[in-house]
Amino acid sequence: MSPRLRAAGPEDAEGIALLHADSWRRHYRGAYSDSYLDGDILTDRLSVWSSRLVAPTHSMTAVAEDHAGLAGFVHVVFDDDDLWGSLVDNLHVAHDRQRTGVGMTLLARAVEAVAQEATGKSLYLWVQEQNVSAQRFYRAMGGNCSERAPISPPGGVPSRLNGKPDKLRFTWPDTSALARTTDR
Repeated sequence: MSPRLRAAGPEDAEGIALLHADSWRRHYRGAYSDSYLDGDILTDRLSVWSSRLVAPTHSMTAVAEDHAGLAGFVHVVFDDDDLWGSLVDNLHVAHDRQRTGVGMTLLARAVEAVAQEATGKSLYLWVQEQNVSAQRFYRAMGGNCSERAPISPPGGVPSRLNGKPDKLRFTWPDTSALARTTDR
């Protein structure tokens, strides 16, 4: 059964923040310091999502829900970069719903939103280098790894990083090709 998609609103900030914090704790260990991940990142994520959902600016956030509640969410910033296009700033799927099609559904929603709202057809996102499963997913969705760059420390605080981890830019120059991939 596919999840139900809907636009996120301010009332979704807590659920999104909980999922976002859990996802970071599961997938960003090694890049982010354990003390940061084991600390109060929920308060930080709640602040971010409360702000984003109360006053969205040239962006879209959608949630996927199923019988058990929040299955995932996606946040897209339209026309973020002149060269790379719109940014999938966040795409997270609940741990127990991974590999069930939720990620593909959310990515398809991002593509649809870009087609409706952005001036260009290109899309990109960043994935942490150690998040190999996400890289496999984006490659399966036709994404190309176009660049490697240092990860910016969360909140601009260098001690929140372990060493100097890298992130990878995945790109889709034309979302119509991605739309065909997510329609299968």
